[in-house]
Amino acid sequence: MDAQLEYPRLLPSVLVPEPRGGKRTTRDWIVDWLCFFIALLVGGLVFADAHNHGDLPAWFAAVDGVFGIASCLSLWTRRRWPFGLALTLTLLSIVFSSVGGAAAIALFTVTVHEPFRRAAPIAALAAVLQPIYLAIYSSSSSPYLVALVLSWLVIGVVLTWGMFVRSRRQLVLSLRDRAERAETEQQLRVEQARTAERARIAREMHDVLAHRISLLSLHAGALEFRPDASPEEVARAAGVIRTSAHQALEDLRAVIGVLREAPGDAPEPPQPTLADLPALIEESRDAGMRVTFSSPDLVAPPDSLGRNAYRIVQEGLTNARKHARGSVVDVVLSGAPDDGLEIEIRNRLPVGAVAASGIPGAGTGIIGLAERASLAGGRLEHGRTDAGDYRLWAWLPWPT
Repeated sequence: MDAQLEYPRLLPSVLVPEPRGGKRTTRDWIVDWLCFFIALLVGGLVFADAHNHGDLPAWFAAVDGVFGIASCLSLWTRRRWPFGLALTLTLLSIVFSSVGGAAAIALFTVTVHEPFRRAAPIAALAAVLQPIYLAIYSSSSSPYLVALVLSWLVIGVVLTWGMFVRSRRQLVLSLRDRAERAETEQQLRVEQARTAERARIAREMHDVLAHRISLLSLHAGALEFRPDASPEEVARAAGVIRTSAHQALEDLRAVIGVLREAPGDAPEPPQPTLADLPALIEESRDAGMRVTFSSPDLVAPPDSLGRNAYRIVQEGLTNARKHARGSVVDVVLSGAPDDGLEIEIRNRLPVGAVAASGIPGAGTGIIGLAERASLAGGRLEHGRTDAGDYRLWAWLPWPT
């Protein structure tokens, strides 16, 4: 599709062909009147020069004047039929001198809005037929050769000027189109970044919520399987259940808020660090898990590394509560800057009914951990060992 079809939308122009039935703007009216008066002035000057120095009959001058006025009026249709109007006025200008101004404007219009292969034949036709015009008006004030060269020069200037305007408008259109595409792509990148951020926040909240629910199920299971517990133990377990349920509801509300809020307005949840791991271990111990925790004096890692390590340990403890309730869970952290941080969570795999915890799961926790480790530039391994343990191991890069 030729580029000029886009002009009415992106590049209002004094010479843009308007669609049939389209409304003219104020600028269109001003330019149309300006073109009319210019054509009338130029045609009048040429008419005066042609008839004042010649011996053409009066009736021919009258007809020439009528065609000149009609050609000026026809310029109001140049927006709809640029090629046909230019061709018609070019042929008429060979016979009637007063049509010359309107023919020049029509040639300029078709050069601007039509391909060069359509405008060039009209210009060539005008140049070839100029000797006929000079033969009719041979008694004009200018010598024949001078008049012929001037007429060809005018045709060449009009054609060149129209081509320049066309090229400039197409360049501006192309630049505007590129700007629009760049703006659209920028908006798309912003939306993708917002969507990725919302997904990250939702993933963080999923890990926290799964941890809370597993603790809640563990305490409820303890009450179920210990009907002979003392009132103090029952009250303490009920209090823990109430607290865990409240925290789980708060986490769930945060997740729903992330999904409901508009992009960019999603709340940022508190981000844990490696310093929060002891509290996580104690929380699991209070829930009845047997957890051993070993961590040398680690230099304070970056916040992103600490957050990823925390989430991996959290998910490992959650899986142990789900699938190996009652087993001892060993959590070991080691590493240093430039060497990376190693995380190992190991527990004995129980058999029989003891292994069934009744805690539902989607089965995507380990997948999420592997993705988290991969995005951080590390790796993650998990599975049964030869000794019959379940081992979750991860390595995360630790930049200096």
